[in-house]
Amino acid sequence: MCADWIEHAKRRAAIEAVKNIKDGFIVGLGSGSTAAYAIEEIGRRVKEEGLRVLGIPTSHQALILAIRNGIPITTLHEHPVIDLTIDGADQIDPNLNLIKGMGGALTREKIIASASKNFIIVADERKLVNKLGGAQPLPIEILPFAQPLVTSKIMELGGKPRLRRVENMPYITDNGNFILDVDFGVIENPAELNYRLKVIPGVIETGLFIGMAHMAYVGTRNGVKKITI
Repeated sequence: MCADWIEHAKRRAAIEAVKNIKDGFIVGLGSGSTAAYAIEEIGRRVKEEGLRVLGIPTSHQALILAIRNGIPITTLHEHPVIDLTIDGADQIDPNLNLIKGMGGALTREKIIASASKNFIIVADERKLVNKLGGAQPLPIEILPFAQPLVTSKIMELGGKPRLRRVENMPYITDNGNFILDVDFGVIENPAELNYRLKVIPGVIETGLFIGMAHMAYVGTRNGVKKITI
């Protein structure tokens, strides 16, 4: 697959998803390369169609992109109920369970998704899998103080954790935390694993989004596939 095809697929999926946004909506703005196309399309509709929306970004990256595209910004404090959130995913299984977090914003993304009436995923077809995991690590946001404990507990669960680094330094999230990228192999029971991870002291959030997405727009070579459950 050439890079050009992938970028076109991402953009087509994002454009289709943005058609669900109506005038007056509070919109959650996801992070990552595919969600960025959605932010750009929302900005185009604001500018060219006079669409009235308020956006709640899931990351500093999404905030800057929204401002550049002329999308008015608000907060979860002002609008605790979000009409629709559009975000990307690293993996999508047939039940629309997800792995997210390779961009580092998984905690804020999960908070915004949880506050949303409608949570829409945009991706290209490479992200579709029969089962989560495999070659895809599971990102887990942790308190830096708790890294030794969390690492040990994750290994007891059969995971192989690796501290995410940037230029030999620990990657720091927008929340000031670390991320462990954990190899669990194929994840047979994502809901159970999510629970077992969440009860470890020091784990802030996992990249397992279970039963949260309402639909997905998946860009293919020839168009866009809409998936609902």
